[in-house]
Amino acid sequence: MDVSFLGGPRPQRGVGVVAPFDFALDRELWRWVPDEISLHLTRTPYVPVEVSLDLARLVSEHETLHEAVRTLNAIAPEVIAYACTSGSFVGGIAGERAMCAAMTRAGAVTSLTTSGALLDALAELGVRRVALVTPYTVSVTRSLEEYVAEAGVAVSGCAYMGLTHHIWKVPYRQVSEMAHKAVRADAQALFISCTNLPTYDVIPQLEAELRIPVISANQVTMWAALRRLGTRAVGPYQALIDPAARSGPVRPEIPGLPEVRELPDGEQQQEGWT
Repeated sequence: MDVSFLGGPRPQRGVGVVAPFDFALDRELWRWVPDEISLHLTRTPYVPVEVSLDLARLVSEHETLHEAVRTLNAIAPEVIAYACTSGSFVGGIAGERAMCAAMTRAGAVTSLTTSGALLDALAELGVRRVALVTPYTVSVTRSLEEYVAEAGVAVSGCAYMGLTHHIWKVPYRQVSEMAHKAVRADAQALFISCTNLPTYDVIPQLEAELRIPVISANQVTMWAALRRLGTRAVGPYQALIDPAARSGPVRPEIPGLPEVRELPDGEQQQEGWT
């Protein structure tokens, strides 16, 4: 059958994504992407290290980024995103900027990281006090707290899971439970960290329950990358993506909500507060 009248496939614009070797949520990233955009993913080389600050440093080395970007350049994406939260906050704001510069030197037309996108999203929403949920250990979680504080945003509360592997297997129910533990009455938004933690479907529900914007690592990464292309991410009822969703009722005071307490240096636990 002659199908030449169809004119060929629809033109696509490309977003390159550099992800850690253990990233398992490719399908979730695609859910934020409109039809005319294609994602092109590559992964950093495998290293036998559990999720930790050491791993964050290894998967964000400039030589590793250079090789990943060179691979993606073969298909000429219009923007390249480094999709790893801990890998892009472990060096602080200066380290995150240096990563973007390294990717640009390797040939990326425009480059960004998850942690840089986080700060952009907080600025977009006008957030100065944020609650955090992480799947990390206490040391990695504290590094995120320091990164956010360096940007001038106060951490109003934080809950972490203490995981060192298989983060992509965490169910939505556990993410929701940790969110409710982390959010105090003065929080202006909630950030759910780690690109390997599934969040797409839980965001609208948490926003309805907590009455504040809820943003996640994968969400801010795709939002920022697509914004660079002049287009919008797909995320119904998500405040970051849909401005109409930002005009909901103010979150009420929550009687009896526990105070966040700091752990002594060196203390770790499998699930709890920092």
